[in-house]
Amino acid sequence: MQVHIDAVLGQQEAGAAVRVRTDVGSAVVVWRGPPTTAGQQHYVEWTVDDDIAWLRNAWPSPSSTPEVREEGEDIVFRGRLYVTEDGAAVLTLHDSQILFDLAVPAPPPEAHGSWVEIRAPRNCVSLWPYEL
Repeated sequence: MQVHIDAVLGQQEAGAAVRVRTDVGSAVVVWRGPPTTAGQQHYVEWTVDDDIAWLRNAWPSPSSTPEVREEGEDIVFRGRLYVTEDGAAVLTLHDSQILFDLAVPAPPPEAHGSWVEIRAPRNCVSLWPYEL
């Protein structure tokens, strides 16, 4: 996914806090790449260090439009969820995929391929830039 860096908000232990804008929303997250400045664009991989626990931090979405947004100290992702045979999950978000581990309770079989929202604490969400 391509993001536009709207602002670099300061350095943290884990990396710089940046406000990014995507085609599906914006959020403040941890930047895990080399230093960046406002106004730059990067291709990134989203990393979420939080497992999916169904109906605790993941649930069916009433909307079928991909989105990234902030709610308080959390980042909310809306996309299609695909559960893998090896006990993981992939959220398809616009033109990107985010990998998740599953916690208990795991998503039910009918969640496979459905639109969901997943909420993760801001400090668990990171962006890793890459070159095409």
